[in-house]
Amino acid sequence: MNLKRVSSILPAREIDMDGVPVKQALPTQNVPNLDPFLLLHHAQIELMYDRPARIQGVGPHPHRGFSPVTFVVEGELHHRDSRGNSQIAKAGEVQWMHAGAGIIHSERPSEAAVEQKMHQEFIQVWINSPASSKMKPPVYSHVEAPNFTRIESKDGLSDLKLVTGNYHGRRGTITSESELLIVWGITKEGGKVEFDIPEGFNAAVYSIRGDIRIEGYGLVDPESFMIFNKEGEKISLEAKSEAQYLLLGGKPIEEKVLQQGPFVMNTETQILEAMRDYRMGKMGFLVEEDL
Repeated sequence: MNLKRVSSILPAREIDMDGVPVKQALPTQNVPNLDPFLLLHHAQIELMYDRPARIQGVGPHPHRGFSPVTFVVEGELHHRDSRGNSQIAKAGEVQWMHAGAGIIHSERPSEAAVEQKMHQEFIQVWINSPASSKMKPPVYSHVEAPNFTRIESKDGLSDLKLVTGNYHGRRGTITSESELLIVWGITKEGGKVEFDIPEGFNAAVYSIRGDIRIEGYGLVDPESFMIFNKEGEKISLEAKSEAQYLLLGGKPIEEKVLQQGPFVMNTETQILEAMRDYRMGKMGFLVEEDL
């Protein structure tokens, strides 16, 4: 078995994101990205139960040129956007938004999350888009937990959702703008999983919770982002306690990346155009209304 080896481990560190505390595993000072993955945030939020859901969470803000993808671990997240989408994602579900030429969206807890005093936990990953896709019309996708394509584990101790990509003849539920392999896994204690990684892909595993042992490395703490060398074909892990994790694989886009806040483009001129278009209302307008 030609194993990939762990080259770096990036622990998620707490940062302040416009007043919302989140843990950030990527980027770091030394690792600006893992092409095509730009950012990984892990949020665990205690709601204010005496305030309306509509004034909590993250209010309307724009994006252009990449895909922000949200994995709801616990609680409920209400997405609204300037294209008219209004959707509540629950635990085990994914919201995938290709921002394309520009969109404004908000991410709030649902009213039920506040009323039922739910704990909010989610992972958000920013995935760069190739230059040929950056100005496409925006697309929003929501996938409920039962509707994911599944990968079978040999020992039957894992629930493996094939979010996007092709894996041994199975096609992921969501279509991406570049070649990706993303699996959201939950493995029971003692379970073992082996993933085949396409040649030339960058690959990483983010440990959401539980104790994971990576073959060829050892035990890894929760809330760690493990980057693997390009050499090798397989990643093998074992859950020492029930574990939840993301496998992130992607073919490098290998294009210049310029990021200014919520805009990710290829040139400074394109960044300035994005700022102008947002101010001029070309990304639409968002009036937050209930479902």
